[in-house]
Amino acid sequence: PWRARQLAGRGGMRTPGLAGARPALHACRAPKLRLLRSGGQCVAAHRPAGPHSTPAPAPAATHPPPSPPSPSFGTEHEKLGYYLAAPHARLSYDTIEALLTSLCARFGWDPVTEAGRIIGATHTDGDGLQSVSLEPGGQLELSGAPLDTLHKTCAEAHSHLYQVKTCAADLGVAFLGLGFDPKWAVADVPRMPKDRYRIMRDYMPRVGGLGLDMMFRSCTIQVNLDFESEADMVAKFRASLALQPVATALFANSPFRDGADTGFKSWRSHVWTDTDGDRCGVPHFVFEPGFSFERYVDYALDVPMYFVSRGGAYLDATQQRVTFRDFLDGNNPVAPGQRPTLKDWETHLTTLFPEVRLKRYLEMRGADGGPWSEICALPALWVGLLYDAESLASALDLVADWTAADHDALRAGVPRGALATPFRGGTVGDVAKKVVALSAAGLARRGRDEARFVAPLVKIAESGVTPADALVAKFHGQWKQSVEPVYSPGFTY
Repeated sequence: PWRARQLAGRGGMRTPGLAGARPALHACRAPKLRLLRSGGQCVAAHRPAGPHSTPAPAPAATHPPPSPPSPSFGTEHEKLGYYLAAPHARLSYDTIEALLTSLCARFGWDPVTEAGRIIGATHTDGDGLQSVSLEPGGQLELSGAPLDTLHKTCAEAHSHLYQVKTCAADLGVAFLGLGFDPKWAVADVPRMPKDRYRIMRDYMPRVGGLGLDMMFRSCTIQVNLDFESEADMVAKFRASLALQPVATALFANSPFRDGADTGFKSWRSHVWTDTDGDRCGVPHFVFEPGFSFERYVDYALDVPMYFVSRGGAYLDATQQRVTFRDFLDGNNPVAPGQRPTLKDWETHLTTLFPEVRLKRYLEMRGADGGPWSEICALPALWVGLLYDAESLASALDLVADWTAADHDALRAGVPRGALATPFRGGTVGDVAKKVVALSAAGLARRGRDEARFVAPLVKIAESGVTPADALVAKFHGQWKQSVEPVYSPGFTY
């Protein structure tokens, strides 16, 4: 149904969001209802029985549809800030405030504030909206604009890093290109003044052992990709979810924690396995027959809520288990008698953390943070695989007979073994070589001279040596079991 597509998201990197007021979803009180939107009003219609019902066909168009624009994608990357002076402590909020203020003053960004304190910045140019935001431990994240070539997204990353480094130099700070803080404990990391993080910080220890590690010590690179239709979403979701562990292996870059070798190649990825079972992991229903926008909405409705935002304040919804479905029924004790708005729904979707996340686009969430070259390589990998019909079909063929046990084995094994992880009589490295080749071929067929951007992954796949493998070798060799050398210019922005 159209309403489910809007709620889950449909081609949102090209499709504008709902304009004007966001009505309360007051019509959605009963379990077997679906939401439809007509003339700006929220109305209810009966949903056919069964959780995987086939969407009704759309009415015939009275005019031929316009030609679709070139598919776009957006890249996000996080960076861990630290002081250049030993002992290289993590940045305080006051320093980050000065950095963001400098970014706005020097480069024309607009500040984003909460309770009178700057917590981010936005910038709009001819390519669209970019934003810089703060993660719970002060990790600085760029959310890039939707762009249609890898050349543009790499230029965007280069421009952002130049601006950040220029501002950082005056403050005596720099940024690590790693997926996890190699040295400092959670207790050593300054807290950021964002109210939603207070609620999450208190909740995480109740539902998992490593949630605070995720919040305060991890960094990632993500790419967000578009889809043309529900069928296209399903194909891309299935291929990318199955192959997400391959991306985790290729980008593994977080072997250290508390100054020691963890024995994992991607400790960041492992952290997500013990964060919150309600909202993390591999959503196996994506591979089931009948998967649809509506099925994802059903999943999201039953994930417990973190909070409700009202009047600029975040109201804690974690003291008892309250799902968004409860909220639709008017049974949210922190907002008694209230119905959720579309903004509430959009916010709730950001608190789900599967390996691939569906919003108005698909988010690839499997990669560690890394150096500049890897910021460009991640979108290259997924654009080559998912934006070329032949490569997408080949990727789906590659994973067609993988079982739920296969997916679980990859999710559990890859954080430790990366490319060396045993899989179906071979290794993940064997699969990675095929995947990278498919991506390179897809990029070549796009005809935009983009295959160069996946070259670092070709080298990693062929050699079997991930960034984490190289770091561990140095740690046990020339670094004499010290992580201090990662704070040298070769590993920092």
